[in-house]
Amino acid sequence: MRRVCLTLPTHRACPATIAAVGGEAAYAAREFGVEVALLVLDSSPAPVLAGHREALAALPPAPGVSVHHLDEDRQRAFLREVTGRSGAAEPDRLLELMLPSRVSYGACTNRAFLVAEALGCTSVHRRDSDSSFQSFGGEPVFPVHQELAFLGRRAEDVRASATRSRIAPGTGDRPVALAGGSFVGEMSVDIAEIRRRDADIYRELVGLSIPDDCPEIWRGHLVEESFRGAGDAAFDGDRTTLAPVSPTRVDMCNIALDHEVYRRVPLPPATDTIGSDYFLLHLVHDARLPGLQHNRHIVNFHTEERRTDSGFLAYQLRFAKFLLAKPYLNAVHTRTAAAGDTLLDDQGHLRAPAVAEFVRDSLARAPEENADRFATIERAYRRLGDRYTEVADALADRRAPLLAEVRDDMADFALLMEHWEALTRASAEAGLAVSR
Repeated sequence: MRRVCLTLPTHRACPATIAAVGGEAAYAAREFGVEVALLVLDSSPAPVLAGHREALAALPPAPGVSVHHLDEDRQRAFLREVTGRSGAAEPDRLLELMLPSRVSYGACTNRAFLVAEALGCTSVHRRDSDSSFQSFGGEPVFPVHQELAFLGRRAEDVRASATRSRIAPGTGDRPVALAGGSFVGEMSVDIAEIRRRDADIYRELVGLSIPDDCPEIWRGHLVEESFRGAGDAAFDGDRTTLAPVSPTRVDMCNIALDHEVYRRVPLPPATDTIGSDYFLLHLVHDARLPGLQHNRHIVNFHTEERRTDSGFLAYQLRFAKFLLAKPYLNAVHTRTAAAGDTLLDDQGHLRAPAVAEFVRDSLARAPEENADRFATIERAYRRLGDRYTEVADALADRRAPLLAEVRDDMADFALLMEHWEALTRASAEAGLAVSR
């Protein structure tokens, strides 16, 4: 029987989201006849962790659903076994990249990929703790419905089921590698206040996320569309497009990937960097692998922690680091876009060595080449005034180490990629006991 992994990584209280995702897991098992491994990767402090255990224990038993709640101790034990089995020369270094002490959007999803391999799953379906589901006709709108209907199936076989099909000629034999939707509600990146304070500074900062060679005629549109998701488009019935999916049209809180993708290439393990988990979306698109874009958009909201002084500062620094990382990432995306079909081997699988080469080549950019970009970011925050001045001061205090760290993150990504297939094989060998 097909087994899938529905995962919720979290480091904060989210009992309501756990209950909602538990409902989605039960729906998937009931409606599609699959086994669902509901995986909560929990880095929360002890009191919150206890609340999550209670929330999971309160889920109604659902045939076909197994629950796996892994705190950081259990995650570390699993990863230690996997890195040891992999035969890597530096298992402790890989463990550090997989479970860093700082927030890493890519690393938490990489852990989900490895656990999914250990559980024998054929796909990973990711949700986030700061999101919920829309309702339609009194029922929750679960993205997993479209994900399971298309993911992993030959594109030509499901073409008629989609509302529209734009798969590239000659790619109909390829399986659907990705299924995703976007979000409604608050912006995915918490910068709406910057937009309200000063539209020019907002455009300046968001413009740094767009490749330098983007034609000016498109740049303004991309700035306006960035981080906005589907706006306020309430669900009113299913609409789907079968095509290579643009990374700008889906969100990582509403994504599913086939195992043939994530067992070969991981996500960047960069710490304190928003957007570091979108790499595979670019790669799948550039390789012309079929994807499914749907309109079962998730509701995004911002937690109260973001409103605290410490939460605000931490988040803005993660956004700044993302803007500093973009030249390295864009250099890789330019290469993968040019490579196209050559990113795939004779079996239609991603060629990890080719991708790793592009990442290593991006390291030719010296940290000092980001100096002007850094200065632009610092000045922008300082011009915003009030508490944004504290962000500017924090950036100024960390200028040299931060510039070096952004480059080092890419070197770490190349290192992890070189060992990744050994890690996924070791995970499948190690297995994982069922929690419930």
